[in-house]
Amino acid sequence: MAENYKPAPVFDGLGQEENGGPFFDHVAAAAFPQHILRYRNQRWAARVGLEDLSEERWLNHFGRFEPLPDNLKTPLALRYHGHQFRSYNPDIGDGRGFLFAQLRDDEDRLLDLGTKGSGQTPYSRFGDGRLTLKGGVREILATEMLEALGVYTSKTFSLIETGEALYRNDEPSPTRSAVLVRLSHSHVRFGAFQRLAFEKNAAAINELVDYCVAHFYPALAELEGAERVEAFYGSVVARTARLAAQWMAAGFVHGVLNTDNMNVTGESFDYGPWRFAPTADPNFTAAYFDQTGLYAFGRQPEAAAWNLAQFGGALSLVAAPEALTEILQTFSTHYEEAMADAYFQRLGLQRTGEGDFALVIDLLKWLTETDATYEQFFFDWFCGQASAERAVKSPSAPFYEERSFKAAQEKLVSAQPLSPERLAHSYFARSKPCTMLIDEMEALWAPIADDDDWQPLETKLGEIAEMREAYGFQSSRY
Repeated sequence: MAENYKPAPVFDGLGQEENGGPFFDHVAAAAFPQHILRYRNQRWAARVGLEDLSEERWLNHFGRFEPLPDNLKTPLALRYHGHQFRSYNPDIGDGRGFLFAQLRDDEDRLLDLGTKGSGQTPYSRFGDGRLTLKGGVREILATEMLEALGVYTSKTFSLIETGEALYRNDEPSPTRSAVLVRLSHSHVRFGAFQRLAFEKNAAAINELVDYCVAHFYPALAELEGAERVEAFYGSVVARTARLAAQWMAAGFVHGVLNTDNMNVTGESFDYGPWRFAPTADPNFTAAYFDQTGLYAFGRQPEAAAWNLAQFGGALSLVAAPEALTEILQTFSTHYEEAMADAYFQRLGLQRTGEGDFALVIDLLKWLTETDATYEQFFFDWFCGQASAERAVKSPSAPFYEERSFKAAQEKLVSAQPLSPERLAHSYFARSKPCTMLIDEMEALWAPIADDDDWQPLETKLGEIAEMREAYGFQSSRY
């Protein structure tokens, strides 16, 4: 291990009762027949002191799940409930994943290493606890793209092919298997509090609030009792509003915004049927089974607020419902401010103050009415006036000549650019931006499925890295 490896197995300090009490179960990883390293996030490994691991040790820790030194001795399958498409489900929990390790990064922040596809747990129900290799590749692409676009997201840390044949209804079967490890700032989902409320375990809710405050919101540590709970809830409301705004600015559709897929740090994670929207179509959906458009692109803020209401309902066992309701009502204010932040960041412009949110609304209206290509617009107008010459040469230039764009254009070019030197990056010499639409994702998977050819994926990841360097966004950092 590198010198900056700092193990911090603090979550198992909760629930001193046998087997984790109300918070988790001790579990074991599946024994896989094969271990082929397909993806290793060396950039983030360096930040947590694991960059020096040999390939064999990497496979031992993240494929066979031998404990990291001085870390969790056994994996922990976390207990939670959740509203899934607005229906409460008390029969879920970590069904194909677990918390494997906790450590601190180079800025001394607590981070978790969790899994996806690591085998069955008490919450697997009828599932096999496995992950398809294609699902792992999709998660790599989602996290890399979102980080590059400034979204506060988990990071795909490792993907190892495991040599099993899996059968799935939503892809050609048998298909290949994998186990994924993600690096995230928190594993504590809204659904963890929902389960404790369902069990009417107020003491455990307070204990989990204390854990979250200590490790994620230390500025609230001096508060006590209901005041601490309310301040904690207010912080989560603000963070969740920020996340919803970042999804919108990135043109991203998560697809499954259930309460068990949202956590207390406002971090995006767990990517299943995600998609990037080609245009600003508010009705664009990611999941084929979302037939009512509940989690469509334009309804994601509504979904986030609804989930926060359920989270607040769980906290009402330890705080006044009236106070929590009043806090929830601040979501719209936080969201408007976050939308202005997110869109101005994506455009590489300094906030001007009053009227910023109105400009965002005008731009979204124009993008929706014209069906202009979403990502192309942000690429063309990055840093505003400094990109005006680039924009007139864009494939989307005809859209910018329309009268309906002129008012928004005047505001764009009058705003001051943030770090316009970024435009000197070779990425901006392109005519089209890096994108990740569903057809592109499928085109990257086809050579892997047909010929075990990983080169197109590697090339795409290099392209995404170039975009990340060019934009230089910081909001996706922990």
